[in-house]
Amino acid sequence: MSQIKEKLQSDLKDAMRAKDVFKRETIRFLMSALKQVEVDERRELSDDDIFKIIQKSIKQRDDAAKQYKEAKRDELYEKEVKEANLLKSYLPKQLDESELKSIIEDIISQSGASGVKDMGSVIKLTMQKVGNLADGKSVSSQVKSLLN
Repeated sequence: MSQIKEKLQSDLKDAMRAKDVFKRETIRFLMSALKQVEVDERRELSDDDIFKIIQKSIKQRDDAAKQYKEAKRDELYEKEVKEANLLKSYLPKQLDESELKSIIEDIISQSGASGVKDMGSVIKLTMQKVGNLADGKSVSSQVKSLLN
């Protein structure tokens, strides 16, 4: 079993013992999503696969939170933000803006990218290099600002 999955199991047990309904339900939802992928693809998930699923879940919650904020549904907005923050705690430490910018600048200089037309290839190379240490949205916005 992967390390992250073991941590999720342990945190789930701790949340159940502490009667922390919010944390318990959020972790159960994530464990359910992981199990669904394992069953559908008939394979054991690696930590990288799990990180991708967590990032996808965070993105879904961010999108939902944005919609709730626009609809002035503050209680649901806060719940989504709280869930996203809990899920972020299971990701590896993310690169800060300056570290990410430095990596992207190196990739741009090595690949010879010169404009927005090269944006896709630079994003692809950056995501391959940083993996789970940065989300696609921040990479995309950094690349766009550097190539304009």
